[in-house]
Amino acid sequence: MIRILLADDEHLIRGALAALLALEDDLVVVGQAATGAEAIAAARALEPDVAVVDLQMPDLDGVTVAARLRTEVPACRTMIVTSHGRPGHLKQALAAGVRGFLPKTVSADDLAMVVRTVHAGGRYVDPQLAAEAISAGDSPLTAREADVLQLAASGAPVEEIARRASLSAGTVRNYLSSAAGKLGAANRHEAARMARRRGWI
Repeated sequence: MIRILLADDEHLIRGALAALLALEDDLVVVGQAATGAEAIAAARALEPDVAVVDLQMPDLDGVTVAARLRTEVPACRTMIVTSHGRPGHLKQALAAGVRGFLPKTVSADDLAMVVRTVHAGGRYVDPQLAAEAISAGDSPLTAREADVLQLAASGAPVEEIARRASLSAGTVRNYLSSAAGKLGAANRHEAARMARRRGWI
């Protein structure tokens, strides 16, 4: 049996993934987590074979979780499922040791197939995300900076971005300032336009 840890802050999605994977004879979900910190603690305690991690969680993002697990639970292979698969995220995930990267729109059969592939030591990257990453070039933005900049692109005020990203307003301002500095933009609106044009958000 392949032992799986699921980490996603959306309870409905996490429950649906658990139910779908439970239908497979060779897969068993041994633990679930709603935050990145919970995922790391659960992985340490349960030592799963594969961790299926959401990219965006309230505290630690999926890339950070993957990097920590590679060091702290080296036998556990990590794959990321996301509804926000931007090219910059994919490159950061692969650099952190992620073995699988796929959108949440994937079918149950494909999800199970990727879990088996990753468990066997292989890699799987969604072909469309891979093509976009190749054409977009390297993003200087961290996953969190890109997330916050994408929320800013809609023109939302800092307080609204903070609420939607589960961050403090001060932290949001820091991310926006850092992103604008990296892109050489005069303000967050210009930074968002530049990042979107290059396919980084």
